[in-house]
Amino acid sequence: MTLRRAASVMIALSFMISSACNWQSKTNPATSSIAYNKDAVPSMIAQADQFYARRDDLTQLEQGIVLLRQATTADPNSYEAFWRLAKFDYYLASHTEGEYQERAFREGVDAGKSAIALQLNKPEGHFWLGANYGGSLESQTISGLASTSDLRQEMQAVLKINEGYQDGSAYMILGLLDLKAPRIAGGDPQRAVQELEKGLQFGAGNAFLRLHLAEAYQAVGRSEDARQQLNAILSMTPDPNYLPELKEAQAKARSMMNENKSVGAG
Repeated sequence: MTLRRAASVMIALSFMISSACNWQSKTNPATSSIAYNKDAVPSMIAQADQFYARRDDLTQLEQGIVLLRQATTADPNSYEAFWRLAKFDYYLASHTEGEYQERAFREGVDAGKSAIALQLNKPEGHFWLGANYGGSLESQTISGLASTSDLRQEMQAVLKINEGYQDGSAYMILGLLDLKAPRIAGGDPQRAVQELEKGLQFGAGNAFLRLHLAEAYQAVGRSEDARQQLNAILSMTPDPNYLPELKEAQAKARSMMNENKSVGAG
């Protein structure tokens, strides 16, 4: 983690702790009604979404997380707040390390489970629970939070409910699992290609899906197909809702091209 990133995380955590303390300790009736009034939850969620739009600054993301925690306290039956909390935590965990990452993944898993308990037949809870499962499995320091079967179960649930949810991202995660897992644990690069290609039917503009498809093509020796996916990422028209993700995917696509000239040529 860079010093700038570490400083950003520490500032965010300081904000989170001080905010939580302030909301719990203030005795002003008007303030308390905002913090714990169920009617305020939709407004809190809307504000959290605004913070998420600026998620490339982790201090902004943390403010959204604080709001969503308050929303779930105000309304323990708010499906919208719980699945968003799982989503926000996943992004935070994916951009931090060590204990901060583990805390975020664990909270994300708990929030995802709460969302599913409230709405079993909606895709968001299953997807973001699965995303947190997948992130924890990829981490080298987190153990016991999930298994590959837990991850597959949640993504299969998403596919049954809404096959194209998040631009084919359930297929992306299943494909990534098959690409990264050793064969002894059920991994299969050829199956990864098939799953990612299915996802591409729903997510032509999903930069990370294309990136992982390029990785899968490389793994099975299809260098020309990999090159096409990387070039597609670099030529994408930016979607205002996914600017941080596109920036990251394009940086990784350039790195892949530099590392493997046979992929980047042409």
